[in-house]
Amino acid sequence: MDSLDALLARLFTLHRKTIELSLGRIERLLAALGSPEKRLPPIVHVAGTNGKGSTIAFMRAILEAAGKRVHVYTSPHLIRFHERIRLGAEGGGSLVGDGALFAALTACDQANKGEPVTFFEVTTAAAFKLFSEHPADYLLVEVGLGGRFDATNVIARPKATVVAPVSIDHPEFLGATVDKIAFEKAGIFKPGAPAIVSIQQDAALAVLEREASRVGAPLIAAARNYEAREEHGRLVFEDDRGLLDLPLPRLVGRHQHQNAATAIATLRAIEPSLAPAAFEDGLARAEWPARLQNLATGRVAALAPAGAEVWLDGGHNEDAGRALAQAMAEFEDLTQRPLVIVCGSLASKDTGGFLRPFQGLAQEVLAVPVNADQYAKPAAEVAAAATTNGIPAAVCDSVKSALVFLAAREWPAPPRVLIAGSLYLAGEVLALNGTPPE
Repeated sequence: MDSLDALLARLFTLHRKTIELSLGRIERLLAALGSPEKRLPPIVHVAGTNGKGSTIAFMRAILEAAGKRVHVYTSPHLIRFHERIRLGAEGGGSLVGDGALFAALTACDQANKGEPVTFFEVTTAAAFKLFSEHPADYLLVEVGLGGRFDATNVIARPKATVVAPVSIDHPEFLGATVDKIAFEKAGIFKPGAPAIVSIQQDAALAVLEREASRVGAPLIAAARNYEAREEHGRLVFEDDRGLLDLPLPRLVGRHQHQNAATAIATLRAIEPSLAPAAFEDGLARAEWPARLQNLATGRVAALAPAGAEVWLDGGHNEDAGRALAQAMAEFEDLTQRPLVIVCGSLASKDTGGFLRPFQGLAQEVLAVPVNADQYAKPAAEVAAAATTNGIPAAVCDSVKSALVFLAAREWPAPPRVLIAGSLYLAGEVLALNGTPPE
C-alpha cells in the first residue's frame, strides 16, 4: 500500500531527531485519542537488555496453546513495520494488516496536530489504539528503550512486569554502568504487580530488589524463587508450586532455557491454573526470528558453501556475544566445523565486546556494512575490532559477497557460518533469504 509506505516514511523521519526520554508527549497524544491505554487487556510489560523478545515469544506460545487470544507489541522490526504489532485471535493471531495500520497511524498523526513527537511514540500510540479496539485475553508489551521514560510506560496497572537480563547497551541514554541501567529498567515496576526478574548480575539485582520494594511490587527472582535446568534432554522448571518436566525449548541456545524459565515463572504467577500441557506445547512451538535461527533453506543457504550450517542472530552486545559463543562451542562439541562470523554493526555498539567471547573459537570474521541504517559502523572498523581481539578478519561488500567468498574456498569440513552483530543486518539477511517474519 503506497499510502501506508509514504506515511511510515514520513513518520520515520521523526526517528532521527535527538531522543529526549520523556512521557509527556505520548501522554498528550493518547489523551487526544481518548486514552486507549486505559482500555487494554491485561498486560505483561517486559524490559531488559537481552532476551525480552524471546521471553515474550515463549509467553505468547504458551498462552496460545492454552487457547488465549494474545496481542503482542515488540520492536524493532526486521523487514516490515507490521511485525511490531500482532493482533490476537482465537486459534492464534496475525500481524496487523495494511488497512488497519494505515487507519491507526493516520488517526494518531491527525490527533497529534503537528506537535513534537517521536516515531516510537506515535507508533506506540497507534498500537495501543489498535489493541484497545480488538478484544484479547492478554497483551504482551516490550519496552523500546530503558523503561522509566519509555513510551510504553504509560501502562498504570500491568498484570505483571518482567526484567530480562540487564547488561550494557545504549549507555548514551541509560547510563554506562549496569546499576544505572537496571534503575531505568526498574521504572516499569508498579505497586501490587508481580515483578519477575531473570538471572542478573549482582549489581543489577540489588537495584531491582530495592526498586521493587520501594514501589511495592512483589519480587519473583530467578535462582531464588524459580529455576530451570536441563536433565536427560528435558527442561526441568521448579518454583514454589512444584516441578514441571518439559521439552527443551524450540529456540536454540542454553540462554533460551533461562528466557523460557522467566516466561513460565511469569505465567504461573498470573495464570496459576494453566495446564502443564500448555507449557509443553508452548516451549515446543515458540518462534522468534533472527535468534539463532538456522537458515537451512532459501537463497542465503544456497549462496553458502555446500553443506554449510548458516545461523542468524541479531545479538550485538557483549552479553549476547557471550551467549552466542557458548552456543557455538556446544555445537562444536557435537560436530566439529570451522566457525566463520559474518558481522555488521551500528556505530554506537561495542563491536569488540561482542566479538571478544569468540577468541579461540572463530576461525575468522568477515566484516560487512549494515545497509539498512545510516548509523552503521564502517566494515573496516568491524574488522579492526575483530583483529584487536585476536580474530583474523577481512572486509566484504555485503553478506552476499561474503557468502560467495566463502563458497569459493576449499574446506576440510563444511563451515559453520554465524551471521550476527545487528538486528538491522538480520533483517537484511531474512529479506535476502526470502523468509520474512510472519
